[in-house]
Amino acid sequence: MFTIAYNEENNRVHSVEATDFSAFENLSKKWIHMTNPNDKEIELVEEKCGVPADVLKAALDEEERPRIEKEDEYFMILADIPSVEDNEDDGTIDYTTLPMSIIVSNGVLISVCLKETSITRDILNGRTKDIDFGKPTRFIFKLLYAIETKYLVYLRQIDKTSQHIQAELRKKMDNDELIALLDIQNALVYFSNSLRANNNVIDKLIKSSSYLPKYEEDQDLIEDVGIESLQALDTCNTYRDILESTMNAYSSVISNNLNYVMKILTSITFIVSVPNVIGAIFGMNLDGIPGFSADGHNKFAFLIVCVIAIVVTVVCGFIMKKKKLL
Repeated sequence: MFTIAYNEENNRVHSVEATDFSAFENLSKKWIHMTNPNDKEIELVEEKCGVPADVLKAALDEEERPRIEKEDEYFMILADIPSVEDNEDDGTIDYTTLPMSIIVSNGVLISVCLKETSITRDILNGRTKDIDFGKPTRFIFKLLYAIETKYLVYLRQIDKTSQHIQAELRKKMDNDELIALLDIQNALVYFSNSLRANNNVIDKLIKSSSYLPKYEEDQDLIEDVGIESLQALDTCNTYRDILESTMNAYSSVISNNLNYVMKILTSITFIVSVPNVIGAIFGMNLDGIPGFSADGHNKFAFLIVCVIAIVVTVVCGFIMKKKKLL
């Protein structure tokens, strides 16, 4: 099943879900949005719109990189879009990117994506203003603008989540929070790579008019898209650098805490071993030591050994404390 959208009176967006095109005599000035289409749907769109199946399937490969592809039968832009998923295991939100293709063929707009996203939902539900499917160039630029804007929205959410986790880490150093920061850092890496690739595509659209016919108002819009793309990329890189520095700082703190604990344990082990050494010395042979004899007739022998052990231990502890080893 796919969604077909078109403009009603006053350019209001109306969308219907369909399994074929029997209800539409003419697909011109309409948008066909396909979410994880099956082979039958791809064959149907290929037959009706003249777009090769391999082109329609391009966005179904998560490893596809953003690019522009132009042939006599169609024009395609492949861009990476941001996506969020609820993690049911721990209740967190996973941020990732997905490829999305935008194809123009014989006046028909076609988009393909693996999953439904808020970007397309906003357009289909009429929440995105000034959508006109009769102007493919304008629609594509509007869609690209929505994609770059959504990156900025998710980046602000990531920053707020990161600050909250860091506040929790200041109270208590916990593995769950550190793993959450690592997940955010991975998401920022994906966002940065996708934004950089998208920016290359947008640069080509800005600098060349051979891909899409542009009017003066379209040129202004694509330039706005370029500004949003650069802002999103700069913001993402800034957040990534800050988070990387933060993770390095926490790593240093953990290492410092570990060194401190090891130093304390080593010092305690040394102090505890002092009485054992003294006890072992006196326990081996007491002959020749003043006040002691091998027959054990000195009734204060044990007390004297204990006093000696305590005094030596206290002196060692005082010296180590003075040298800040405790």
